[in-house]
Amino acid sequence: MTPFHLRRALVAGLLAALASFAPARAQTLDKVTFGTNWVAEAEHGGFFQAVADGTYKKYGLDVTIVPGGPNENNRMLLIAGKIDFFMAANTLMSFDAVANNVPVITIAAIFQKDPQVMLTQPDAKVAKIEDLKPLTLFVSKEGMTSYFQWLKSEYGFSEKNVRPYNFNPQPFIANPKSAMQGYVTSEPFAVEKAAGFKPNVLLLADYGFNTYSTLIETRREIVEKKPDLVQRFVDASMIGWYNYLYRDNSAGNALIKQLNPEMTDDLLAYSVVKMKEHGIVDSGDSLKNGIGAMSDERYASFFNKMVKAGVVKADLDYRKSYTLRFVNKGVGVELRPNKP
Repeated sequence: MTPFHLRRALVAGLLAALASFAPARAQTLDKVTFGTNWVAEAEHGGFFQAVADGTYKKYGLDVTIVPGGPNENNRMLLIAGKIDFFMAANTLMSFDAVANNVPVITIAAIFQKDPQVMLTQPDAKVAKIEDLKPLTLFVSKEGMTSYFQWLKSEYGFSEKNVRPYNFNPQPFIANPKSAMQGYVTSEPFAVEKAAGFKPNVLLLADYGFNTYSTLIETRREIVEKKPDLVQRFVDASMIGWYNYLYRDNSAGNALIKQLNPEMTDDLLAYSVVKMKEHGIVDSGDSLKNGIGAMSDERYASFFNKMVKAGVVKADLDYRKSYTLRFVNKGVGVELRPNKP
């Protein structure tokens, strides 16, 4: 073969090789919109991490996160078809959707433990949840219709000592014989900053309040028509959470601060430490099955507790509220340090 023909053959081969890669390079990403239920914070960190470090793009997704807030209702946008996925607060929201024939379904549970806590002052001498009964209890309206009903049925609490909690810690700080609701990832930090003492923390999940929290919801039609898209979003989100908890999460935190300028580095760091310390995201079933894990047994257990507490009706077909189709596959478990 002459040098001319050799060069021409090489060029032809190169063009053929480039042509074979062209479809992959030209492949368009599937646009996905995900709505959270509050302003950007560490408790949503894995999702922001997956956007910021390119994990979603690796799974063929162009994800836009729409933060929630006091004047936003992203779940309504999900129901109306304006967004594709939504971050629901807890399992009770899923049960409520079934009760009201709302066509949404839970596809993953990011938090294995609900971060709901009761805080007491250091001198209150509270060692277990029953010790809260004589104290003044600051509980929100939402708390009264959910976990407090469980405290009544499971531990015999009474409403006589309950006072409204308006998300202001000052009444709690001013009353040494009181307890205040909060999230383990934020309110203890805020109280310490405001009052100068570290409050005692009782995580309700450790006493049997076994709802899942920070759920991913979507519409049933998306599950039926685009299961591959749903699977890729779930898988990429789980990878994002492993990277946020156990790897360099600076990219995710930078995006959180961009969307929520009031967020501070020390609160972000505190929240991540507490999520890991208490196994909020990665404990129980997730240790084997991966972040996002759910089980029929766990759903049945929580449903029965809520029926006993009078929060949901016994004839509710709670099994319609979730599907295990997209979780329990062990996606990302290799990213956990010292995995079991």
